[in-house]
Amino acid sequence: MRKHWLDNLRWVTVLLVLFYHVIYFYNNKGVFGGIGGFGPYPEWRQYQDVVMYILYPFFMPLLFILAGISARYALQKHSAKEWFKARTRKLLVPGTIGLFVFQWMTGYFNTMVAGQGEVLAAAPGPGKYIMCAISGIGPLWFIQLLWLLSLVLLIIRAIDRNDRFWNWCGKAGIVTIILLGLLFWAGEQTIIKNPRAESLDGLYNLYKPFFYLVPFLLGYFVFSHDGVQEKVKRAWIPLLACAIISGGILIGTTFGQDNTSPQYLGSPLNCLYGWLACLALIGWFQAKFDRTGRFAGYMTRSSFGLYIVHYLVVASLGYMMKTYTNLPPLAMYVILTVAVFTLSPVIYEIFRRIPLIRWCVLGEKKR
Repeated sequence: MRKHWLDNLRWVTVLLVLFYHVIYFYNNKGVFGGIGGFGPYPEWRQYQDVVMYILYPFFMPLLFILAGISARYALQKHSAKEWFKARTRKLLVPGTIGLFVFQWMTGYFNTMVAGQGEVLAAAPGPGKYIMCAISGIGPLWFIQLLWLLSLVLLIIRAIDRNDRFWNWCGKAGIVTIILLGLLFWAGEQTIIKNPRAESLDGLYNLYKPFFYLVPFLLGYFVFSHDGVQEKVKRAWIPLLACAIISGGILIGTTFGQDNTSPQYLGSPLNCLYGWLACLALIGWFQAKFDRTGRFAGYMTRSSFGLYIVHYLVVASLGYMMKTYTNLPPLAMYVILTVAVFTLSPVIYEIFRRIPLIRWCVLGEKKR
């Protein structure tokens, strides 16, 4: 029987990512990649940036947990070869070929936001195209890394052919499940604390492969068990309360800092809040949202595509409003939010109806 809570939690998290990017794009806390805020901090406190502090500690680890759970279910129905072939089409194709078909447009605006317009203008024609395509990776780091972790999972499965480790993990009680947050914290310690300028350190800290391997494998080996899910479900109220308390303390004591810096991410309080939030949401959605409907069914099918295409709307419209208009900040936030949640589905629906584009950009087969 399909677990609707899993589908619902995935697409809700994707929508949170879309909203996060609206706030992040105009942040003034020093988070890399945005165009900047409407004044320097602390003179302009921009309390709306609190959205970043609420969401960033947990939403990407949660997506990797859900991906790990889904991988376990899929591999129970399909051979490893079939599954990895489908993963390659769904993840690697949009994360490579799709860059040159669609994401180069996002890359153009990313380049302008980064203040590299003169460098782009000086590059020869083919160089401009390649530079924009590579700069267009943006949020697609997630699917690129997920493909790599899928390959790692197949290697681990080959070692544990009899599922002994998976069966052992299914015995975890709620205390053990909470203490797995220590692995969450240990994963964050693999980030390069003082990244060197003009090196690949920053790129490594973006992908954080060893950190995200932790929630992905926990999803596969631990949270794919019905018994473990039931234990988290029964504890969702105290878990949510603890997540809210720890998150409130974290935000209250750190607001104004770059919440994506290695030091911030590796702090015990950030890891505690991130882990408790993941557990609380898994339990909450099992308890209250294990059902589907017309809208939920559509979002289950389309959320991956919305994730793929949405950042072009953020980068292009967000850049043009900040650069070429004198709109008040509130108007920019409202316009960009509405645009992301309306234009992204439009772009997705157009692309999924064009065979070659559908395969290159969305990784979807012929319907």
